[in-house]
Amino acid sequence: MRPSLHRLLPAILTVLPASLPAQSQRTIVVSDLAALTTVGLPRISPDGKQVAYSLSTADSKKDRNTTRIWMSQMAGGPAIPMTGAGQPGSNPRWSPDGKYLAFTGARNGGEAQVWTLNRLGGEAEQLTSVKQGVDDFEWSPDGSRVLLSVRDPKPERPKGDSANPETPEPVVVDRLQFKRDVTGYLDRRRTHLYVFDVLTRKLTQITSGDFDDSDPAWSPDGKLVAFVSNRTEEPDNNRNSDIWVVGADNTDQGRTLRRVTTNPGSDESPAWSPDGRSIAYLTTIDVPAMWYATRHLAVIPSAGGTPALPTRSLDRNVSSPRYSPDGKEIYFILEDGGASHLAKIPAGGGPVTRVVGGLRSVGAYDIAPDGRIVVRVAETGFPGELFTLTAATAPARLTHANDSLLATLRLAQVENIHFKSRDGTDIEGFLYYPVGYDRSLRYPTLLRIHGGPVSQFEAAFNFEAQLFAANGYAVVTVNPRGSSGYGQAFSQAFFADWGHKDFEDVMAGVDYAIAQGVADSSRLGVGGWSYGGILTNYVITKSTRFKGAISGASEALIVGNYGHDHYQREYEEELGLPWQNRAAYERLSSFNDVEKIATPTLWIGGAEDWNVPILNSEQMYQAMRRLGRQTQLVVYPGEHHGIARLSFQRDRLERYLAWYGKYVKGATP
Repeated sequence: MRPSLHRLLPAILTVLPASLPAQSQRTIVVSDLAALTTVGLPRISPDGKQVAYSLSTADSKKDRNTTRIWMSQMAGGPAIPMTGAGQPGSNPRWSPDGKYLAFTGARNGGEAQVWTLNRLGGEAEQLTSVKQGVDDFEWSPDGSRVLLSVRDPKPERPKGDSANPETPEPVVVDRLQFKRDVTGYLDRRRTHLYVFDVLTRKLTQITSGDFDDSDPAWSPDGKLVAFVSNRTEEPDNNRNSDIWVVGADNTDQGRTLRRVTTNPGSDESPAWSPDGRSIAYLTTIDVPAMWYATRHLAVIPSAGGTPALPTRSLDRNVSSPRYSPDGKEIYFILEDGGASHLAKIPAGGGPVTRVVGGLRSVGAYDIAPDGRIVVRVAETGFPGELFTLTAATAPARLTHANDSLLATLRLAQVENIHFKSRDGTDIEGFLYYPVGYDRSLRYPTLLRIHGGPVSQFEAAFNFEAQLFAANGYAVVTVNPRGSSGYGQAFSQAFFADWGHKDFEDVMAGVDYAIAQGVADSSRLGVGGWSYGGILTNYVITKSTRFKGAISGASEALIVGNYGHDHYQREYEEELGLPWQNRAAYERLSSFNDVEKIATPTLWIGGAEDWNVPILNSEQMYQAMRRLGRQTQLVVYPGEHHGIARLSFQRDRLERYLAWYGKYVKGATP
């Protein structure tokens, strides 16, 4: 069983919408992916009466999702669209006086800028005109200024350059970390902080240098800005980001600043206390453990000093720290097992309280000046929606973005399962029963593996698993060693030992489903994306139990990725330099066991993916074809690690169903 660190609060959220009679409902289909709406982060107005948020929906003409800003009353009632259809808008922020709602959007063919909407009505007005666009922004406490995150502009071509302006220039790089998925090749252009004066429209750069600056936060008096930056001699070679403070009226572009933290690991996400005396933030103190290390809550005097680590004994990852309006408590999101909770702790340390606990996933929250909270919560049968929480009343539902769709659907029953791995380790997962499940029957079963690997399946809506269940499959989703919600030792057990303990854990999940009388052992399939695809490769080279496999955005010949994907530092930290410790790379390379694959395998990924490049999928496909095995390669042109085009997302799901249908069910395609 998952360890209970503190007593969970009772189930407090009633989230399921009213349903149609069962005979009027239908099972979920591929096209429903485009019908789902994603609810964004909540932003409460300064007077605590309204909540702004974004809704992301499918735009079939653009073949992309589009985002609009909406507003709901805290007291309830119909939602009001604040931006027009087809007019991009996201990241809403209220001005401190509540008169304006600002947001970012790339409109009229330009770069993303900050726009403002007058609360009394009218069209959005463009506030900033930064040539290269704005990445992020935050109002100053008095509303007179806006803090901007801006990437350096591209250098202009020299005057008199005779080259065709349509001809691309050569890419020249000299950084140790020289590429990043989606961003592309990395040059010396960096992201810095600027202060924009709303009245004069004057833009002042307050940080500079060959460093990236992020996570900016105004001090309560508006005089200082805390931010995150790795300002070591070679930032590409370590994870030593720190919290820094700079004057908001700085005129020397940030050359005069102050370092607050000195931890050699990562420090990030600063949040000021209301009195400005302290900064809460996130810290990783076990540097050698890299991304397997637990991320703790830390509190430090804003002038610098020795930090306190009030959640260190929890041994669970925390995120999104924020002080309560009276400064007495610090709120944060706590990842624990197959769930994420909203929790709080006294600012001076003490017991952790789960504000929203139970088997559900909290994705975001905001706090009103009077202490009321708006939280986004999801459950296995329910995509994330917004709720208001108060100390005196029951939670109240704010958004109903997917009610009309869910009311028409007959979803799969989902069970939170616990079982033992081969070595006796407790493992958690979720079992999706086929829609219309009959206890007297055994069903074709799919083992679906999450990415990361430092991630987890949570008690949240899983469209893919629901789709498979609607098509007659049982679906097993497991959180194996390497997953993030079970403490550092559980996650770090995977260090430099991929495809070993995690393989045993996911296979134990399949055996559990068979032992429960649900899974048909003769009709098993496996698959996943990113590390889910990587572990799929280990599964099919170690086991012949599966009739069909889908390896999405995976890697298999590890050394072939060094210098090609964007994980050079991570390879070096975990495996060493490939020319010095080649054996470690070869030991983890499932490509070396490709001859053992008997499972028909679909290899699939994005052509421009520099996170987990298509290179290894091509190599595995080529090897299987040379060996005469059943295989296919699907490459999505122009796509990165996350497939963005809606038509490609649909195509991928249809191919999943066809491949599993042919090889796991034995159905005619």
